[in-house]
Amino acid sequence: MSELLNDGFPFTVLQGRDLGFAPKELRRMHDEMVLRREFRGVYVDARVPDSRRGRLRAISLVTPDNAVVCDETAAWVRGLDVFSPGTRHDFTPAIVVRHGGARISRPGSRGRQAIISPDDIEFVDGLYVTTAVRTVSDLLRKMYRPYALAAADAFAAAGLVVVQDVNEYVARLKGFRGIVQARSLAAIIEPKTQSPGESWQRLRMLDAGFPPPDPQFEIVDDFGRSYYIDLPYPDLLIGAEYDGREFHTDEAHRLHDSERRDYLSEIYGWRWVIGNRSRIFGPDTSFEDELGALLGIKPLSRWWGAREQPARHAA
Repeated sequence: MSELLNDGFPFTVLQGRDLGFAPKELRRMHDEMVLRREFRGVYVDARVPDSRRGRLRAISLVTPDNAVVCDETAAWVRGLDVFSPGTRHDFTPAIVVRHGGARISRPGSRGRQAIISPDDIEFVDGLYVTTAVRTVSDLLRKMYRPYALAAADAFAAAGLVVVQDVNEYVARLKGFRGIVQARSLAAIIEPKTQSPGESWQRLRMLDAGFPPPDPQFEIVDDFGRSYYIDLPYPDLLIGAEYDGREFHTDEAHRLHDSERRDYLSEIYGWRWVIGNRSRIFGPDTSFEDELGALLGIKPLSRWWGAREQPARHAA
């Protein structure tokens, strides 16, 4: 077996020239699967397994000395995938420099300037990144509303932030773009959330004017078996659950959920309203209509839909 290119370490296009490969040659090697593109402008020998350590090394190659890793990339460094569905496969590191600093123009990353204090920065696995609370604050301000809440819920569920700390942080921000959204979403962060779909559906329920559900409510039957319901109203025996494509596409999962719900309906009288991506996003309001009928509440009109808002480089 031949030696790994660059000893298996990632390298930039400029470093590729030092290795004897022009940009055109790098593109050809990528097309032939000799190289893998970590992200735009950074390559690695395709025989090297994709790993967190390898991506961290790659990120360091495109992060200037005066820059800090931020946003979804800062979440990823901490082990969380909070990328919106449309950008999950376009991994381009996000970095930030303080206002007044040199602008970022390094290929292979997307950069912005922002107001950032030393207290907003920490050192994680060889990289300077925005703190967890600052990262959540930025995501709450910048991301499309349902994706922003899902990102914040993921941080809280992982124990990386305390909800009160996030609320106190965004309350102190003045004049930041998106701060109204950030404050409204920070108030409903839920550490019990187990998937992005649950965050999207819970937000849809709250924005429809329904009372907050009791996430991950546990039922223990007479045999000591535990059953959890995603987003229920226990006093009314109404269970709202999200069936995501990542967990409910195979027959075994669908059968398990169906049997669990049938059992709880037969023994305890639970009624169900099941959401999925097409019912939570877009023009179909049947999810709120069904749930509202059971609750005896007319849902408010939808005001966020299927299209993701364009990303904004907030201060």
